[in-house]
Amino acid sequence: MVQLNVLTQEVLSAILKTIDEGIHVVNTEGRTIFYNEVAARHDGMDVKEVQGKYLLDAFPSLSKNSSTLLRVIKSGKPIYNQTQVYVNIHGSRIDTINTTLPIFLDKEIIGAVEIAKDYSRMKQLAESLLDLQKNVSKGTKKKVPKNVTYTLDDLKSVNQVFISMKDEARKLAKSDSPILVYGESGTGKELFVQGIHHASHRGDGPFIAQNCAAIPETLLESILFGTAKGSYTGAVERKGLLELADGGTLFLDELHTMPIELQAKLLRVLEDGLVRRVGSAQNISVDVRVIAAMNIHPNHAVENQKLRSDLYYRLNVFTFSLVPIRERKEDIVFLTEYFIRFFNKKLQKAVKGLDQKVASFFMSHPWPGNVRELKHTIEYMMNVCADDVLQMNDLPIMMRQQAVSNGNSDKSLSLRKNVEALESQIIADALAMSNGNINQAAKLLEIPRQTLQYKLKKNRE
Repeated sequence: MVQLNVLTQEVLSAILKTIDEGIHVVNTEGRTIFYNEVAARHDGMDVKEVQGKYLLDAFPSLSKNSSTLLRVIKSGKPIYNQTQVYVNIHGSRIDTINTTLPIFLDKEIIGAVEIAKDYSRMKQLAESLLDLQKNVSKGTKKKVPKNVTYTLDDLKSVNQVFISMKDEARKLAKSDSPILVYGESGTGKELFVQGIHHASHRGDGPFIAQNCAAIPETLLESILFGTAKGSYTGAVERKGLLELADGGTLFLDELHTMPIELQAKLLRVLEDGLVRRVGSAQNISVDVRVIAAMNIHPNHAVENQKLRSDLYYRLNVFTFSLVPIRERKEDIVFLTEYFIRFFNKKLQKAVKGLDQKVASFFMSHPWPGNVRELKHTIEYMMNVCADDVLQMNDLPIMMRQQAVSNGNSDKSLSLRKNVEALESQIIADALAMSNGNINQAAKLLEIPRQTLQYKLKKNRE
């Protein structure tokens, strides 16, 4: 039998001890040849209780069929993200998520290595989340429940498309049909969804939000659907988020990160309103409105098999696409002024506005983080500024470097002139589309005819 002696024990140990993951290596006989401190902490063991021991002697609750390490040695095939539940020699129940890989030398298997994550801790955190959600959802007979912070009025904008979308959201909030919201990161998807919930007849009911990417795949099913007692070792009867949101709204963010097979279960809930807890044969009826959000285009998610097409069509009853702020130039101006007023009050400052060069940079910056990035940028600048006008030197370092490299620092258009230039261009476009007809142009701009005439006269002066 080929022994694992290609690397000396000292070199192997030195390499593996630097890894901040649980590492467990066994030879083809199932005997441990390396076991680091991180793995020992996960398993509630001491290294010397495992090192050099046969695997099933150190972990007697496992078997050749349940041990991922022994299965990989037998099959020679890797196992990825496998949940493993066992009891250590001290009687403690351990949950881990393991990736187990075969070790080959000259095409002959010489052992297996397991990289383990502490599933017990993740599950404890997830169950704490459920308990928190359960407590929050109690006693919500108020106009704005405690777990809803925002209404549609809190989404500040002077962009006519965005304003029209808010008006449509208020109307569709009265329905119980599912909603799909698409928007880049930072466009305010959760704020928008909270506003829909508040405007609906479910406004006094629970609002529960869950980012599907924030929970490991192996936990997400029990988080959403709940568990039946005995469905796995130590499992208790517990409601999932769908039950906790009964009578209210469940918001699922980054839906495309949900496993495809779990999306099928969610589709069944949307179709018949019945939830079946993990490990149970009983269906539970729920009255919950599901609103989902994605930061990638739904069509791309379907094409790349990240989103089931049937689930997409079921959610696509009402769809909202939140426009990025770089396509709402007037909102860059409006929100900049709004956030300056906000942080003036919060930080007890008296900042009047932006330097001309900063204003020019703001209008040309692509804002990949959208409103969130704009808000945090102004918050940073307000904290470090020493003047009553925000200067280029007050920009975060990465933005400052970008401004210099792009030559933005040489531009000197004021914020007011940027707004005027944008307004003049929009008016010119409307007049061109209407062949110079003032009435038609005013309708396109969604402003009174008198207002348009005033602006045209002002521009000529």
